[in-house]
Amino acid sequence: MKLFLSALFLLPATLTAKEDRLILLGASYGKNVLAICENDGTVLWKHDTKGPKQGHTGHHDIQLLKDGNILFHDTWTNTSEITLDQRIIWNYESRSANGNEGKNVDVHAFERLPNGETMIVESAIGRIIHVDDQGNIQKTISLGEGGRKSTRLVNILKNGNYLACAENPGVVTEYDPSGQIVWEYPTNTRVYGAIRLKNGNTLIATGSGNSVIEVTPEKKVVWEIAKKVPGTEIEIGWTTDLQELPNGNLVIGNCHAGENNPQIFEITKDKKVVWEFDEWDLVGNGLACWEVLSAQQSALVRKKLAALKAH
Repeated sequence: MKLFLSALFLLPATLTAKEDRLILLGASYGKNVLAICENDGTVLWKHDTKGPKQGHTGHHDIQLLKDGNILFHDTWTNTSEITLDQRIIWNYESRSANGNEGKNVDVHAFERLPNGETMIVESAIGRIIHVDDQGNIQKTISLGEGGRKSTRLVNILKNGNYLACAENPGVVTEYDPSGQIVWEYPTNTRVYGAIRLKNGNTLIATGSGNSVIEVTPEKKVVWEIAKKVPGTEIEIGWTTDLQELPNGNLVIGNCHAGENNPQIFEITKDKKVVWEFDEWDLVGNGLACWEVLSAQQSALVRKKLAALKAH
């Protein structure tokens, strides 16, 4: 474990993230694990997941639900909901459901929606679907032709649009609810993740580009870190998940960066690293998806884990 304690002690109180926060993660490439950890990496909860023949599970997305359950996938086609007492209570098998029998399909992105439906992005098939709790399709959005049919992360924006990352042709595309393209940004890399920031710009994890960039709606790059974090020894590997914290700091996934680098780090907009998550033994070189939980989410998880322990 490595914490950037010296940096933390030098920062103003508003940036030290004193409020309680846990880390939810899903690791692949032989580790095949879901876990909930303390801010310092201490494991509070762990669930071993399936490992397909190629030796790694399909952990490319993860979500803590409002009741404390976890939405995850343990193969490239099976999206599941698990409780903290290790029960699978819902799953959707994209390999065989809703006309996919015999077709090439894999899933890298999903999200439980406020109305109870689940968004699942079916790559190769080339569609975003919303399914109800019975697995019935309620909505379908086409990703278009060519490389846009296969995505990595996809997020639903506050305006109802979809922000999708396609590794090949390496483009971040914003679709409206009807599937029309309203904005896109070509990265010329195997782009992995993107989020819309509070300021209206888009933060992009370029994947194989070993960088994170912030671009304006006019597609101007206004912030960037690449190859190595300035002023540190942190080498930037395959950038994946991204999160903007309430204090404005950014949390960045640093997958495939090797044993000597953190798998996640938090950085200020003036490029000062204030926290590192470095748990090689737990997650190895394949931590692509994670969530930094809020104080409210962390309190819910702690309460549920304490109740399970008491029983």
